Amino acid sequence: MNRKEIYLAAGCFWGAQRYLQLIEGVLSTEVGFANGNTENPTYEEVYTDTTGYAEAVKLSYDADIVSLRFLLEMYFKAIDPTSLNKQGEDEGTRYRTGIYYTDEADLPVIKTVMEAEAKHYGQPLCVEVEPFRNFTAADERHQNYLIKNPNGYCHLPVALFELAKKTKVSNQ
Repeated sequence: MNRKEIYLAAGCFWGAQRYLQLIEGVLSTEVGFANGNTENPTYEEVYTDTTGYAEAVKLSYDADIVSLRFLLEMYFKAIDPTSLNKQGEDEGTRYRTGIYYTDEADLPVIKTVMEAEAKHYGQPLCVEVEPFRNFTAADERHQNYLIKNPNGYCHLPVALFELAKKTKVSNQ
């Protein structure tokens, strides 16, 4: 197994976690707060938009099964990459989009996917691409929220979850 890790911010982390964990080759997910300016923030602190954190999903995957390129292409299906600090009805810097990489060797793949995605839009993308700095896991009530609360709020359409379940990976 070739276990790799990346952190993805896609707006509200409840739906992002559920969507990403349905993709073949994803080993584990954990929701929390990435790339902020304070130590061990709480959900309530992050909610004030004063900590610099983004709601994010820590994603571990088997690179022998699913490529980073494929994961990022699926990620872009779940976000509006032209929306600054807003996804669906969720608004604030904590809901910004971002790709936070742990391995510098992943940067060329990230840039390639970003360039390909940018061609679909007539405006610049608002997706941060930064080295991973820090992450604080959200408390247990936020982990696997949509599994525990199937009718809970999610800005992502149900069809997207079905797509993630049905799509077979292309590890190229």
